[in-house]
Amino acid sequence: MAAQAGRGRGWRFELKRNVSMSPRQLLLSYAVLCVVSLAVATSFWWQGVGAVMVFTGIELAAAGVALLFVARHTGDRELITLADRELAVEHHCGAHVDRASFRAEWVRVEPAGADGSLVELSGQGRSVKVGRHIRPELRVELADELRRALSLARTAGEHDLDHGHQA
Repeated sequence: MAAQAGRGRGWRFELKRNVSMSPRQLLLSYAVLCVVSLAVATSFWWQGVGAVMVFTGIELAAAGVALLFVARHTGDRELITLADRELAVEHHCGAHVDRASFRAEWVRVEPAGADGSLVELSGQGRSVKVGRHIRPELRVELADELRRALSLARTAGEHDLDHGHQA
């Protein structure tokens, strides 16, 4: 779930939506659907049943709108980075990005336990919930990893302060 960023200087958690098709594959599938549907509708139109072409157009427009919505959200993700004693959270939903940052020393990680609810990160009078794109049973593990990374960051920060006082 987590990857250590650049020479032990921080942690990066990237929680992505589980998608089975890329936007390009969705577009190709839609194109195939259009070709097949229009071929069938055209054969009915040649036989004098023109109403099929109208309903095929409506069907393809509705499918296109639905696939556009799905493609727009394939890149949805949450990015949590912990570096230089700062925890930053980015929530990407479509074209919208929400950002929040906290000092690592003040962050509390609060999962609601084993019930599979979202993990809440709070500190400095603010809070943000993460874990939307992972299975509910893995959210406790995410909370544990975040606690571990924050603990290591706090320990490293205290170690840096001790060296600063000794110099």
